[in-house]
Amino acid sequence: MTKIRIGVFLTTIVLVTIVASLVGLYARGYRFDSNTLKFVPNGIFVVKSDPDGAQIYVDGELETATNATLRLPPGTYDVSIQKDGFLTWSKRIVIDKEVVTEAEAQLFRAAPSLSAVTFAGVINPVVSDDNTKIAYSVPLQGTNGLDKAGLWVVETVNLPIGFARDPKRISDGNLANATWQWSPDGRELLVTTATGAFLLDTGEYTPQASWINIASQVETILAEWEEERERKMLAQIRPLPEAMREILANQVTNIRFSPDENKVMYTARVNVNIPNDLIKPVPGASTQRQERDIKEGRTYIYDIKEDRNFLIEENPVDKRLSWFATSSHVIVAKPGEIVIRDYDGTNSQVVYSGSYEAPHAFPTFSDERLLFLTNLGATGTNPNLYSLSLK
Repeated sequence: MTKIRIGVFLTTIVLVTIVASLVGLYARGYRFDSNTLKFVPNGIFVVKSDPDGAQIYVDGELETATNATLRLPPGTYDVSIQKDGFLTWSKRIVIDKEVVTEAEAQLFRAAPSLSAVTFAGVINPVVSDDNTKIAYSVPLQGTNGLDKAGLWVVETVNLPIGFARDPKRISDGNLANATWQWSPDGRELLVTTATGAFLLDTGEYTPQASWINIASQVETILAEWEEERERKMLAQIRPLPEAMREILANQVTNIRFSPDENKVMYTARVNVNIPNDLIKPVPGASTQRQERDIKEGRTYIYDIKEDRNFLIEENPVDKRLSWFATSSHVIVAKPGEIVIRDYDGTNSQVVYSGSYEAPHAFPTFSDERLLFLTNLGATGTNPNLYSLSLK
């Protein structure tokens, strides 16, 4: 009887071990191949889309719909995600054995709708450092336009449904030949005219008759603003690996962190190499081609969490590059079209093609829309800001 109990006990241990091993293999993506009678390794491919319910094609074959998890043998695959009424998302993906690879596709409408944000004309729109506000002037158009002419501010922050945040007039008068620039905190505008320089609080209305000329203080104010921007930038790059921190501090320009601050976009001032393996490799990191030999004049994005560096634009001249709300996409505004591109330089989708005042396209705090300046092709009329609905 004792021998039987011992036999049963040992058999149970063996069965439990076998089952646990099989479960472990299954969880790691292994599947039994009836042809070879062996367990073969697979990679796990997690595919999401916004909006969901899109069709997933792998090497041209329909697999399933998003959101889904696929198990694929190791290799390189051409993946496309399609949904009626939306632009096609496509990318070449590398699947490694026992590794979870994720793809999250932002799908944009093939025929987005437009709605006017301003109506009285817009001159010289300037966006604040944090992309939350746009300052512009409304031209003086005869005596009937006195109640509209002046300096205005519109916020790009989205409010709940049922609430509206209309443009706000912060000063009056004819500002056709004036310029303005934002303070780092977005609370003030430095307005320069032929008669002097004036500092305006963007939170209140100040008529031109009450402006105070601070021309003698302009150099000091601008120096203080530059120091404030420098301090903020140094604080943002401080957590980065030392080699990348040195590059960003001394060898690049036009540094812009993504909204979630996990990626940084920059333009190289000189040719320089980013050393490999600045951090421990991350499982399931992007498999897209990266470039660590950066070239002068080109714009790149460095993924801080994955230690990968991607070319986003070879020739940024005559283009405005800004972060999209997702932190995984960039808006490329160039003559004739507005493009949203994945941060790794792939999957460029033209979300608007036609007449607009390039490169005046601006992000909002929503992945459902962006703002841009256009007169819709009408001649002899001032352009206005329009909202482009993407979802």
